[in-house]
Amino acid sequence: MSNVGFIGLGIMGKPMAAQLQTAGHKLFLHDVASLPKNLLDGGAVGCKSGKEVASQADIVIVMVPDTPHVEAALFGKDGVAEGLSKGKVVVDMSSISPLATKEFAAKINKLGCDYLDAPVSGGEVGAQQASLTIMVGGPQAAFDRVKPLFDKMGKNITLVGGNGDGQTTKVANQIIVALTIEAVGEALLFASKAGADPARVRQALMGGFASSRILELHGQRMIDRKFDPGFRIELHQKDLNLALQGAKTLQISLPNTATCQELFNACAAHGGSKWDHSGMVKALELLADHEIGSKK
Repeated sequence: MSNVGFIGLGIMGKPMAAQLQTAGHKLFLHDVASLPKNLLDGGAVGCKSGKEVASQADIVIVMVPDTPHVEAALFGKDGVAEGLSKGKVVVDMSSISPLATKEFAAKINKLGCDYLDAPVSGGEVGAQQASLTIMVGGPQAAFDRVKPLFDKMGKNITLVGGNGDGQTTKVANQIIVALTIEAVGEALLFASKAGADPARVRQALMGGFASSRILELHGQRMIDRKFDPGFRIELHQKDLNLALQGAKTLQISLPNTATCQELFNACAAHGGSKWDHSGMVKALELLADHEIGSKK
């Protein structure tokens, strides 16, 4: 069993780390917030810094919100880089800039260590059920070494290519997710406004070509009006910013991605930054002056 460092124990990181602990790995933890009691009670070691984590662990996993947070965790004062020794592996499972990822990987490689970018999809439920999709960029040997850990956290695990390619895949994933949430929201809003029962409409659509996990899970959230976060709108806004910035660099147009970002922006303007991203439907409801399930 490996000694595994885990930095970032939030909505996603906490259950992911718990899966590794259940599998028997020794955990060394660090977070800017208080560490989860259940992990400490299970034998995990709390560390005061990323440097301390890296000095104790063979593989260091980072799971934090955005590019600046990863940079600070790795290269800030008492960061991971200061505690690394040759032969260790740094695994960034956050969702961040592909370009910055390549720069971070190069810096870690100069220290004699491997780097994998391994963002995930599946949300809090996927983390709790160890069913995450994990899209990985980096060298084959490092991937093979870390794969047993990935297997404890996810089911669909793919080495896409070199460093940065995992993050590029995650941006593509977030484009698809956002556009599908928007489509499901429009469809259920249309059905509800037309007088049909949106719950029964969703049930009927689940058996056809329009079926999807987003219709299944987020369609139900829209009907039940449950927008407590599995994945916050503000985080999806961050991911779509990466998509739109990348599109500008590549000189391509992503018109529907831009529309979804504007709908997220509208939600944020109404205090919804921390809603689940399925809450995008609320922006559509404001435009229609109709809430899914209402009789007006």
